[in-house]
Amino acid sequence: MKLATIGVGNAGSKIVDRMLEFESQTDRNLCQHVHAINTARTDLAKPDYIPEDRRVLIGDTNQKAKGHGVGGDVEVGAEVAKADIEEIRRAFDDVEIHEVDALLVVAGLGGGSGSGGGPVVIDTLQEMYDEPVYGLGVLPGKYEGGRPALNAARSLQSFVTKVDNFIGFDNDAWRAREQTIEEGYEQMNRELAARLVTLLAAGETDDSEVAENAMDSSDIIRTLDTGGVSTIGYAATEVDNDAATGGLLDRWSTDRAESADEGSKATKIQGLVRRAVNSRLTVPAEISSADRALVVLSGPPSEFSRKGIESARQWLEQEADTVEVLVGDDPRGKSPQLAAAVLLSNVTETPRINEIQNQAVDAQEKIAEQEAVREEEINDLITDENNDLDPVV
Repeated sequence: MKLATIGVGNAGSKIVDRMLEFESQTDRNLCQHVHAINTARTDLAKPDYIPEDRRVLIGDTNQKAKGHGVGGDVEVGAEVAKADIEEIRRAFDDVEIHEVDALLVVAGLGGGSGSGGGPVVIDTLQEMYDEPVYGLGVLPGKYEGGRPALNAARSLQSFVTKVDNFIGFDNDAWRAREQTIEEGYEQMNRELAARLVTLLAAGETDDSEVAENAMDSSDIIRTLDTGGVSTIGYAATEVDNDAATGGLLDRWSTDRAESADEGSKATKIQGLVRRAVNSRLTVPAEISSADRALVVLSGPPSEFSRKGIESARQWLEQEADTVEVLVGDDPRGKSPQLAAAVLLSNVTETPRINEIQNQAVDAQEKIAEQEAVREEEINDLITDENNDLDPVV
């Protein structure tokens, strides 16, 4: 699959940067075009892999932003993006759309730039191109407070209704308590990048053997064609590179030993897919609520097992309660790992999203109460007790 990938806001830009880093480390080429769009000049200077000429500053002339960000205000984030929409459009002029299968807009939903500007960017892309536009949104953790939850709940409605499919990532499920907040975000961004690139880059070749169960962009697009919210599972295990390349012992092995080895590989693949599904998903969800599923097995082709792949597919059909399960292998002869990435499309039972909505409603009510009390307190402060004084103007 080939993507045009756009990070909106600080969190979105960092995730796109980590995707490019993972590509460079694993010899993949998923992101054909990348852009970072932000309202804060200092944040645009942070990426390591996004080219400088692909970084777009918006809102530098806006009196509320002035190039310093929008202070977590989702309304200002949307306002700034709408005001600078022509500049955003010009940034996409060099996108050679015939080389792209889909577009991906990445944003953190708890802040202001991504949650407010992201939906505006999505609208623009939907107007400009016929290719699918997907969204990746990071949900704030409970510990981040009520305002981010309110931003996320409002932005989530816009994202899900505007994109062809929305992939969620839940900070709450992934934060390690012993880490600092900055360390936690950096680790989460790398975990997310590994999952996205492993899944979406399937179908490329690195001069390894051709895939027996070929996976290409049309398979991924079909799986995501359900719309709604999707989640990704992932698991990886180290492999013996010497064995993976096939030495003398492999060639001289007896039929009985080969049979035993095949059984071991099948068991490994079954276990890997189960671990990917049953461990932390990018956003926690009930597996049986998914409409469709797709599995990508990536690693040395000598580690693949047709029997294991078929058994994993049958198991996932039962767990997800759907016959819409696709499984493909992605040969990576130089890889030190065998990895399984599992996409569960249109999951309808996601407790964390319900929690965010409830937290957002509570926050909205509390904010309204605070504003009413604040106005009353200010009025009491400046008004004399008997109301005998008149203001000058």
